[in-house]
Amino acid sequence: MSLEYFNKLSPSRKLIIGFLLAIIIGTLLLMMPFSLNEGESLDFLESMFTIVSAICVTGLTVVDVSKVFNPIGDLIILFFIQLGGLGVMTFSSIIFMVMGKRMTFHERELLKEERNADSSGEISNFIRKLLLTVFVIESIGALILAWEFSKEMPLNKALFFGVFHSVSAFCNAGFALFSTNLEAYKANPVINLTIAYLITLGGIGFAVISSVIMVIRKGVDRFNLTSKVAIIISMILTFGGMIVFFILEYSNPTTLGDLNFFQKILASYFQSVTLRTAGFNTIPLKDLRAATIFICCILMFIGASPGSTGGGIKTTTFGIILFYVIGIVKKRESIEIFNRRLDWEVMNRALAILVLALTYVSVIITLLLIIEDFPVEEIIFEVISAFGTVGLTLGITPELSSISKLLIIVTMFVGRLGPLTFALAIGEDKKKALIKYPKENILVG
Repeated sequence: MSLEYFNKLSPSRKLIIGFLLAIIIGTLLLMMPFSLNEGESLDFLESMFTIVSAICVTGLTVVDVSKVFNPIGDLIILFFIQLGGLGVMTFSSIIFMVMGKRMTFHERELLKEERNADSSGEISNFIRKLLLTVFVIESIGALILAWEFSKEMPLNKALFFGVFHSVSAFCNAGFALFSTNLEAYKANPVINLTIAYLITLGGIGFAVISSVIMVIRKGVDRFNLTSKVAIIISMILTFGGMIVFFILEYSNPTTLGDLNFFQKILASYFQSVTLRTAGFNTIPLKDLRAATIFICCILMFIGASPGSTGGGIKTTTFGIILFYVIGIVKKRESIEIFNRRLDWEVMNRALAILVLALTYVSVIITLLLIIEDFPVEEIIFEVISAFGTVGLTLGITPELSSISKLLIIVTMFVGRLGPLTFALAIGEDKKKALIKYPKENILVG
């Protein structure tokens, strides 16, 4: 591919190519002997699955990361988790900025596409704030986790585990260096609340964090509309999910049943937070009740907020559609949210994302149901978890066939970049219609 041809590509297509190149490099690195423990081996599909899961900040794995990879392999995974959390083009721009190079207009447009920003004019300043924010949040999380891990392991190992799990949590990746994820710490409030704090901040979005800082430090009198919707919807989903999880699993002996009251609340809160695209778990999920699995799928499908490290259709997309439905019921002529009126273009985009996401997930679920012989709920959970870049599983990931693993790889990739990005990349550039056809009504409902 020539440089001239690459420059002519749309931002969506450049973004996809950037992620694909990173995946190829990471796959080859992870297969090398210097990444693996003695006596371990990794084929191409297993390596690619792991790297895609890392760079797409998902957390689904077909191998036991804690046993297969040595510290170098763990560092490679950690690098690609951070790369996926920040974004390939964001990471590239950081390198350019360190080298003292100015970003071109096309590079700023590409960053706008990746970061889901409103404009490209203040991208450089945004990246500087982003880097500082990420460093501060991940450092605080790493120190707290390292201090807690040091109670049961050597200090140098505790520091590495602290950094790894802090980055993995903030990037909503869900990778853990324990065979049972974080199940051994289900009764540890420090581990639970620290990981939950990192997940929440990573999933709320950099734009929202920046807006909160502006309100606190610079005395701005209100949050912008994106921040308001993202924060309120996130709170409703998190605490609503916690209450539902607590009620449904309260007496389930394999999940919450054997815990005391405080531990049940803690575990319910943690699972509700992690279902918002994080992928950690402190209780075994394979024996969840059917109703709980259904609620989990809804939370995973909605996911995190725009411009964050998480996936899903995003809280603001869900919020816009929710307020639109409320407006229809109240017979309002426009979409009104917190005394603000939205442009119909925003609603069109939200509906497009929802329809594309439902269509894609439905197709992949159907294909896996044809290929595999697992229960329907396990297949649905797996696909939505991959699409929402959540990384939770009911235990079927390692048992999937090669074709199904490839479908899950593609699903993680589509979920990380967003179905609309892929649709725009596949479709032609928008052209203004020269002909306007007459209007006609159609009955619905």
